[in-house]
Amino acid sequence: MVHDLVIRGGTIIDGSGDAQVIGDIAIDGDSITEVGAVSSTGREEIDATDTIVTPGFIDLHTHFDAQIGWDPMLTPVSWHGVTTALMGNCGVTFAPCRAGDRELLAGMMEAVEDIPKDAILSGLPWDWEHYGEYLNSVETMTPAINVAGLVGHCALRFYVMGERAVEEQATPEERSEMAAIARTAVKDGAVGFSTSRLLFHHLPDGRHVPGTHADHQELVEIAEAVGSEGGLMQNVTNLRSDFDGEIALLAKEARASGGRVLFSMTAGPTNEYGDSICEAVSAMRAEGLDINAIAIPRGSGFVTGLQCNLIWRSKPWKRLGEMGLEERLAAIRDESARRELIEAAKAETLSDYGDIWRLTGMEHIIWLGDSERPQYTGGRESSLQAMADARGEDPVETFLRLSDESDGRALFTVRFFNQSLEALTRVLSQEFVMPGLGDAGAHVSQIMDAGWSTFVLSHWGRDAELYSLEETVRRITSAPARVLGVTDRGTITRGLRADINVIDIDRLGERMPEIVHDFPGGAKRFIQRANGYRATICNGKVILRDDEHTGVRPGCVLRH
Repeated sequence: MVHDLVIRGGTIIDGSGDAQVIGDIAIDGDSITEVGAVSSTGREEIDATDTIVTPGFIDLHTHFDAQIGWDPMLTPVSWHGVTTALMGNCGVTFAPCRAGDRELLAGMMEAVEDIPKDAILSGLPWDWEHYGEYLNSVETMTPAINVAGLVGHCALRFYVMGERAVEEQATPEERSEMAAIARTAVKDGAVGFSTSRLLFHHLPDGRHVPGTHADHQELVEIAEAVGSEGGLMQNVTNLRSDFDGEIALLAKEARASGGRVLFSMTAGPTNEYGDSICEAVSAMRAEGLDINAIAIPRGSGFVTGLQCNLIWRSKPWKRLGEMGLEERLAAIRDESARRELIEAAKAETLSDYGDIWRLTGMEHIIWLGDSERPQYTGGRESSLQAMADARGEDPVETFLRLSDESDGRALFTVRFFNQSLEALTRVLSQEFVMPGLGDAGAHVSQIMDAGWSTFVLSHWGRDAELYSLEETVRRITSAPARVLGVTDRGTITRGLRADINVIDIDRLGERMPEIVHDFPGGAKRFIQRANGYRATICNGKVILRDDEHTGVRPGCVLRH
């Protein structure tokens, strides 16, 4: 027998957590047909000697709902071994939606997730009203990787309540209608429901998005409906402002749905915050409640640099921000303009800011270094404050010096999340926590965490050895597959779908983020490529070879 594809001689880490073995994998059509010693040849063969072979990675937190319309390759995650992506997180989706509400939902997505409204309106066909119809439309886009979707609370609430959805509580009749529509969405293919109670999520007019302050009973009734169809409940919580209430809500959802509940978390600046969450969730899981968390696996926040977003907000800096990169470089190299920028920055204080760009001091603004691989694990010694102190400079002078020396390429992470590596390590060590939360497709000109899977495997698995390689792979394959409700992917097992990575683990790493202007209308975004992916296979087809796309797009919509 001749197989369609044979992967030979790789170190197979099958995603189950079992010990790695050296062997072959045969693929026919979209499925794995043999694992072990494959004697037959393949029409195509991949020599996997000295590489690890893993299942394709599963990204549980993306916002590709819009980008999939004009970027079916689903970059950047398809450069990082991801073969399945979950869209529709945080309650913001484009269905259900009446024709007259399209601009409102597009504006909401722009305000919450930094996806340009004009790109959303022009880049999608908008040929749906209900969520199942949205998934039908996505199927025609022939994505490179698999996608699944959640129906969002914001769209659902506005569909039922209209303008009242923003600030009022639902009536019993409206709660029943929302629950019924959510149930139908799951029956039509949504894998679950998402909601956000985070106080940072605003409409363009500054009000919180619909559902932020919804009564618990509303979520309980939706959970009952979604759970009756075996769907997932996804939450962005407001734990910092209402810890006890939000923890109680997770438990209520789990009890009402009788199934899986997922929430997003960070470790916080000290051990206390993350430990409190982990203690509360562990107690609920001990009751048998299927509550799971996803966490950013490194210190994270906005990306700043001369080529992108600037952290200072005074008039000279605003003028600088209106310039292109070459003009910015010319300005900071002009002695008078440079001095004006420095003096203006020195006069600013944290209280001058109305956004979250500067809710942290210079000791948490971390330089990503000057090599091809960004240094995400740098401590205080890599901060603007420490580097400035070492040179006898002000942090703004250090920023301008590094920007000048790098021709504007220097980048920094405004480390708003996970400032303590110790606290993060404690959180990631918990059984119920899966690394992820890369937010791909959202905050496209502000944040770049979409390479999280490459970071987890290269840093936490290979370098820091927080997990064994077997456990690292399990946490980004079969563990999220179970939470997603996918049973035919997530491990390298005969009969399952052939979503597979072949990885040079010694070379594996993220490349430095880059600014490109490839969204509709030339809107800018960050992208990030990777090194070390010998091949990525989705549904039996090679979509990535030696870190570059092949152009093949075999992905499908994974309906519940």
